[in-house]
Amino acid sequence: MAVGSELTVVLAHGAWADGSSWARVIERLQAAGQRAIAAPLPLTSLADDVAALDHTIARAGGPVLLVAHAYAGAVIGETRSDKVRGLVYVAALAPDGGETVADVFYRLPPHPLAPQLAPDANGLIWLPDDAFGTAFAPQATKEEQAVLAAVQRPLSPACISFPVARPLWRDLPSWYLVAEEDRMIVADNQRFMAARMGARTVSHPVDHTPLVARPELVSALILDAVRA
Repeated sequence: MAVGSELTVVLAHGAWADGSSWARVIERLQAAGQRAIAAPLPLTSLADDVAALDHTIARAGGPVLLVAHAYAGAVIGETRSDKVRGLVYVAALAPDGGETVADVFYRLPPHPLAPQLAPDANGLIWLPDDAFGTAFAPQATKEEQAVLAAVQRPLSPACISFPVARPLWRDLPSWYLVAEEDRMIVADNQRFMAARMGARTVSHPVDHTPLVARPELVSALILDAVRA
C-alpha cells in the first residue's frame, strides 16, 4: 500500500511565490507513493487565500494533510474544512486568535539582511529581485533564485492585516520545521510559534525556503506527519 494512500498532501505556498516553489518536494512525495497537490493562492487577501485553499481541499476528494510555507501558515490555520487531519509548518507564520500575520512577522527585530517591505503605487508588496539571493533563498542556486524572482506573486496588505480566528492548530496535531538560518522570519520567532502550538518540531541549518534548497528535509517531515 502506498504511503498515506487515503490522504492527500495539500501544499500552500508563501508570499512572493507560487505553487512551483513546491516542485522538488512534490517529486519526492510522489516517488514515495504519496499524492500531493499545490493550492494556488492569489495573495489578494487572507479571506481570498483561505477560499482558494478550501477549493483545493475539495478537489482532493478526501482527508488531507495541510503543509504551509511562510505566510501560508496563517492560511492553513483559518480553514474550517472537516477533511483536515493535521498541519505542517515549514518556516511558517502561525498567528493565534486575534493576531494578524504582521503581528507575528514583526514580533522580533528583523534579520540584518531582511529586505525593506512597502506597497508600491498599486498597493502591492513585491520582494526586490536581489532579496531572493540575500534573504529569501540564499542557499538555492543562482538559477533557482532567478526563477523565484521571475515568477513571484506580489502580496496584498490585506493578507497580513486581518486578525485570524481560533487557528486550527489549537485542535489538530501539528509539525514545525524551524529554519535556523532564516533571514526573513528569524529562527527565535519560529521557535516561539512552534512551542506555542505544541508542534512536533525539527530544526535544520537551512534558509527561509528549504523546500527549494533542501527538499529532502521538508519531504521527510511531511512523510513523518503522514505516517502519524
